[in-house]
Amino acid sequence: MKRVVVTGLGVVSALGTDVSTFWQNIVNGQSGAKTITRFNPEKFKTQFAAQLPDDFSTAQFLDRNEIKRNDLYTQYALIAAQQAITDSGFDVSAMSPYDVGVIFGSAQGGMETFEEQISEYTQAQNEPHFNPFFIPKTLVNMAGGLISIKYGLMGINYTTVSACASANSAIMDALNYIRWGKAKIMITGGADAPITEGSIGGYNALKALSTRNNDPQAASRPFDTERDGFVMGEGAGVLVLEEYEHAKARGAHIYAELAGAAMTSDAYHITATHPEGKGAIKGMELALQDAGLNADEVDYLNAHATSTPVGDLSEAKAIHAVFQNNAGLAVSATKSMTGHLLGAAGAVEAIIAIRSVTDNVVPPTINTTQLDERLPSGLQIVTGQALQKTVNAALSNTFGFGGHNSVVVFKKI
Repeated sequence: MKRVVVTGLGVVSALGTDVSTFWQNIVNGQSGAKTITRFNPEKFKTQFAAQLPDDFSTAQFLDRNEIKRNDLYTQYALIAAQQAITDSGFDVSAMSPYDVGVIFGSAQGGMETFEEQISEYTQAQNEPHFNPFFIPKTLVNMAGGLISIKYGLMGINYTTVSACASANSAIMDALNYIRWGKAKIMITGGADAPITEGSIGGYNALKALSTRNNDPQAASRPFDTERDGFVMGEGAGVLVLEEYEHAKARGAHIYAELAGAAMTSDAYHITATHPEGKGAIKGMELALQDAGLNADEVDYLNAHATSTPVGDLSEAKAIHAVFQNNAGLAVSATKSMTGHLLGAAGAVEAIIAIRSVTDNVVPPTINTTQLDERLPSGLQIVTGQALQKTVNAALSNTFGFGGHNSVVVFKKI
């Protein structure tokens, strides 16, 4: 079976719109949460999110037509893809374009466009007018399609939609297509732009979001006894995956090996995770098996932990069940800093796991000051400050509404 490595990274998030800045802020334990400025949030129970910096503009990276014709989530994807492709340094003109593909993830697609167009329609006094780009801008597959079009990548191209597990699902599929010899390079990851009135209102209705409006930066507190819901985030993460021998032959910089991945389903509830973490347990076990690793060989685990009362506890039980004999496993929940990027979460957290492997640093879980007493004993959750330690292998969990579990494993090359 062919080995697969990571040769390029790109990110757009509240903590940075390039990988270097993003990683520095993650290691330093910075929060990206703040009061929403994209619309007036006063009428909502939750009035904050991990929104991109106010001085960030997609016009810095994209031309007028790319902005006009694409929803914000696609714009984020294009910017992160540009970073990752440049970072990887591969030249598609020097190889068959059919050897390079795109598998991308998103949970909601063009939500902002959808809301704007429907609002205009309902307020129209005469004949309703729809933007001719309305449908293409809202399609969930359009980010992956536009990356392919922009760079002339003619290989495998489709989109995975598994709610908040979407990006990890895309990464797993991209891994396997290279393993099977169906591609030499795959662009993969995820993007979402859910800081909209409909998204905030909808997740408020589900009682999924924190309402700590008086202190947004302390709102996301995974595993903490006072956690009250997640903080919405936005952005994109992109990885360039490459067949190992191909990367080595062209002298590419290799960050880490994508050693394994797995997907399972809870088959339990539309929004809640299985209370005992059954699907998550099997997902982690299968990912380790796929990577050829034992549970005691994993040094760092990036938890899905969104700061919800039910979800964090069930994941903690699952982690304990799989890694209870691994006393050296360090666990952190980086959504405490980035917010929850929905379909982009897995890609952004994969980048964190990769940089943990390359830099031998475990990022902290911020805001967590009093661990929930119901958590299994022995779980080593890194809080406060980053932990310097050798990280030979890192595992990253993502779970999505509908019961989707997707797990990826990276290791030193």
